This record gives sequence, C-alpha cells and structure tokens, in this order.
Amino acid sequence: MKKTYQGYRNKLLVLCVVGFAFVIGPTITAQTMNTPQGNLLSTKQGSPPQNAGLSVYDLLIIAPQKFFRALQPLVTHKESVGVRTRLVSLTDVYEQMFWHGRDNPEKIKYFIKTAKEEWGITYVMFVGDFQTIPVRYVFNADNNTVWNEPCFISELYYADLYDKNGNFSSWDTNGNGIYGEWYGDVAKDPNIDLYPEVYVGRLACRTEAEVKVMVQKIIRYETTAYGQDWFHRFVVVAGDTYPESLNPNWTGYEGEENTLNAIENMSGFEPIKLWTSDGSFTGPKDVIRAIDQGCGFLYFEGHANAFTWGTHPPNDAKTWINGLNTLNMDLLRNKQMLPVCVVGGCHNNEFDVTPKNIIKGLKEEGLRYFARKGVPFGSFWKYTWIRECWGWKLTRISKGGSIATIGCTGTGMSKEDKQSFSGAGDYLEPTFFYEYGVNGTRVLGLVWGNTITDYLNHYPINWQTPAGKDSAIDVKTVQQWALLGDPSLMIGGYPPS
Repeated sequence: MKKTYQGYRNKLLVLCVVGFAFVIGPTITAQTMNTPQGNLLSTKQGSPPQNAGLSVYDLLIIAPQKFFRALQPLVTHKESVGVRTRLVSLTDVYEQMFWHGRDNPEKIKYFIKTAKEEWGITYVMFVGDFQTIPVRYVFNADNNTVWNEPCFISELYYADLYDKNGNFSSWDTNGNGIYGEWYGDVAKDPNIDLYPEVYVGRLACRTEAEVKVMVQKIIRYETTAYGQDWFHRFVVVAGDTYPESLNPNWTGYEGEENTLNAIENMSGFEPIKLWTSDGSFTGPKDVIRAIDQGCGFLYFEGHANAFTWGTHPPNDAKTWINGLNTLNMDLLRNKQMLPVCVVGGCHNNEFDVTPKNIIKGLKEEGLRYFARKGVPFGSFWKYTWIRECWGWKLTRISKGGSIATIGCTGTGMSKEDKQSFSGAGDYLEPTFFYEYGVNGTRVLGLVWGNTITDYLNHYPINWQTPAGKDSAIDVKTVQQWALLGDPSLMIGGYPPS
C-alpha cells in the first residue's frame, strides 16, 4: 500500500505542476527576471521586437550558477563603464523557455530573442564550454572527403534571430530536426537569413578558475590598454598558403597577400610582418618574441587544426613552418599586453574537442591513428581528442595570450575552394580589419557582426546550388566564424575617467 500511495501522490504532484505551468508558461517570472520596466515576457513566435526603441540592458551573460560568484566582478565593471549587464543562469533560461524550443539550443535562442525584444540587448556572452552551454551543429557539407566534415559548430545560429520576414529563424526550414542542411543538388534548409541581430561571443570556460582568469583579463584590458604604445603594433604571421607547385593557379604567396591587405586597412598601427618569404618567420620563437613585445592585433593566415597552426615557405609544399600550438603557447609572457587575434586556418576554434573523442576515433580508425613519425592520419590529424582547442587556449592563458580569438570551428575555406576563385576567408578576415581600421568600429562584437554582414552583402547566397559549391562555401564561411571572447569588449580599452 505504501508504494501505491507514493505513486498516486507523485502523479498528483506532476499534474499540479503541469497545470500550474500552463498558467504561467508564457511568462518569464518576475522572481528571476525582474527589470526596471517590468517582467521579461515571452512573445509569440515570429512577432517583431515589441520595444524596438527601448534598451534596458546592453549585455546578456548566460552562465551556469556555479560561475556566478566569479562573474560578479565583471558585471560590476561593465556597469561602471556604461555597459548595462544582465547575468542569467542557464537553469533559468530553460525554465523560462519551458514552452519554447524543441531542444536546449533552441530554448536558448528563444530566450535571446525574447531578451532582444523586451530588454533591447545588443551583446550575448556565453560562459561555459560546449558541455556546459550547448552548441548548435549545422550540416553544411563541403563534400571534402579528405576532412569528412558533415557538421560543425555555428555560434552564428544564436545571433541570427529572425528570418527575412521577421519570424523566429530556426535554421531548420524543412522541420526535420537537422539544422542548416546543405547536401546534394540544393540546400535542404534554404533561405536562412544568416544576418546577426545580436553579437555573440563565448568564454569556453570549463572551471571557475578559468572564469576568474578571463574576468581579470577583460577588466585589466579595458581599464589599462587605452593610449598604450604596445596597442598600436599589429603582428601578422603568414607564408605561401597554397604553393604553386601543387596548382599552377595558386600564384603568389596567398597568406602574405591577405595579411598585407589587412595592414593597409590599419593606418596608425606599426606592422610587424613575420613572413616566410623574407625569413622573418622561421618558427615558434619568432612568433612568441613578437607577441611578448605587445600588440593590439594579431593575425595568422595559413593552415591549422585544433592543436597547431603553420604554413609553407615560398613554393614548397613539403616543408612546414610552424607557429603556435597549444603547448608552446605556455611560453608566452606578454602579460596585460593582449591582442585581439584573428586566425585563418582550419579548426582553430573547434572548442568541442575533448579527450573522450580518442575512444570514438580508435573505434572508427583503429591503428591508422598511429602513423610514422607521430603524424596521424584521418580524423586523428584534426586533434579533436585534445583537452582544448587552439583559439581557446590562446585566449584563456593567464600570463598573456590574446584577449579574444576569432577563427573557424571547422574546415577553413579560402578562395582556392571556390570556382569563382574569390571570397571565403580571403575576403572575410581582411574585412575585419577594414571594419575596425577604416569604418572605426570599436566594440569587438560589432566588428565581428558587421564583418559577417558585409560578407553576406558582397556574396549573395543562391540556395538552389549544389553542396560544396560557391554559395554553400560562402554560407559555411560565416557560419563557422566564431568569437571566443567578450563581444562587448571595447577594443583598446576605455579612456581614464
């Protein structure tokens, strides 16, 4: 009888909770989301922003409760420099969006949409790795059998809130629960808007200690970088990305040309060129030495995986000149002289790497992982089994590194991948420096978002073309370009009050 009674009581409790939820479901409760303008109310799908002219908060931080204490100094600092900030727990997000979204990433996106409409937020910062705050994988296949990359992380998913008609942008237009599908002759999820309505960055912290490091770095940067001589140095690292010996169309030193385009957009900055063509870049020591002297911006242009970055000397496809990897980064000692880093290459910001992947990989490829001279084949070469990716390690190290890193979560695309021989990373990355150096945009997330907008305007998408062709590559170029850092960061810091 005790078991029967207990089961009846549990069922009754569930009925009461569900019935109560029906009553309050559409409303985000005042207990957790109270604002000076009242509660943050959820809106119907597809409704346009209700308070387009109202801004209650600028920055929304979403984090697990366990990080709140470590994040509080950052909230206080942001408020002190005029960035109105709201810190919300991931648990509250899920509870408030109980009736919205098919899975957790969609619930988060609905919450961001509602916060945009009711609070007027501009920036969204996630604090937590991919296991803490879930990511959205998109299935824009590049038909590259060497990499075999059916899907990749897209943080742009969280930034593109509306479709062209002002409705919620699900990125799943055929409704099958698979997002951003593009394979075969045409896109299976066509007409995704892609334009960001908010500007998203992530601190991919795994521990409270990492949160404390990032909070300290951001506060120190924004309060000390302004007017410093080191900030006006621009370090670029590049070589011959695609040696002509492999393809007669690959003339010139592509990486060096891209970095030169970026330099031309950054008047007022002293360029520090580390190039393989003139011998100024011969290995990691050259890079570490240049960064340790301090720089406001850092631009790598070459080849990479989640572990390392490198490039070729002129017209020499067999020789690799390596720059930084996740091990030698620990030698950096640039302290508070922190650059914003843009990296051209594959998988630098693939922040869902984990040692658990080695078990999966061994099952798939067996001993093919272990090749001669320690150079592995197949998916093992992408280093998805390491503890942390290149971009996040560079950002979170405590004795220097970068203040933020922007790069690809998947296979980096270049003009060499397109039939038009134009665009992809060769256009996107230099445009970032045009947005800062010429257009004068100073907030990091805005530079990121405006760069993506410019790219989409320059390369309109034709969704009725095959996967792996130009338009699909253009979509992937912006989908996988992720910001690991604070999107509300004032580049160069705030002037002393």
